[in-house]
Amino acid sequence: MTGQRTALLSTTYFGPVQWYQKLHRYGEVRLECHDHFVKQTYRNRCLIASAQGVQALTVPVIHDGTADIRDVRISDHGNWRHLHWNALCSAYGDSPFFEFYADDLAPFFERRWTFLLDFNEEIMAMMCRLLDIHPHITPTEVYWSAEMVEGEGNTDDFREVIRPKHPLPDADFLPKRYYQVFEQKQGFLPNLSILDLLMNEGNESIFYL
Repeated sequence: MTGQRTALLSTTYFGPVQWYQKLHRYGEVRLECHDHFVKQTYRNRCLIASAQGVQALTVPVIHDGTADIRDVRISDHGNWRHLHWNALCSAYGDSPFFEFYADDLAPFFERRWTFLLDFNEEIMAMMCRLLDIHPHITPTEVYWSAEMVEGEGNTDDFREVIRPKHPLPDADFLPKRYYQVFEQKQGFLPNLSILDLLMNEGNESIFYL
């Protein structure tokens, strides 16, 4: 069914497994490039599994609350790149595939990007390459209103469905267990960043998606 439909997605920073499932399963994906920035969403945040439980990594941004997401700039405040990389090393240093992927990931915490959307799109391209998925992605040219989605007829809107807090129901996403480094201590933690799946499952990740 999803192969004949279009998924409408917001941009994400190392988005969750659910988000990448849509990239893999839908025949076409529209990436929303004209919505407003919303705090505490996956646009600039990802969730990983640490020894203390779920840890949120947030990219600081500069915005006025009204600009298109494509105009939101990344802030250098707080040495966040170093902190994020250290958090990933701590969380996944003992995972089966961290050393295999570390060289692909490190540049995202060494280089500087000006705009959040550009940064996220390069992350997405790298994640798709590592996962060996090949989505057909089209950036939106205008903001897609609810009326536009309804008028299209074959578009599933996940912009408000996939979010860290109070996600909406998604019958097509049923998280299944896979190995996690701290599972014995924390229990299985579902729908974390795609990094969690990749670090623990490696090239088998595509079968989970």
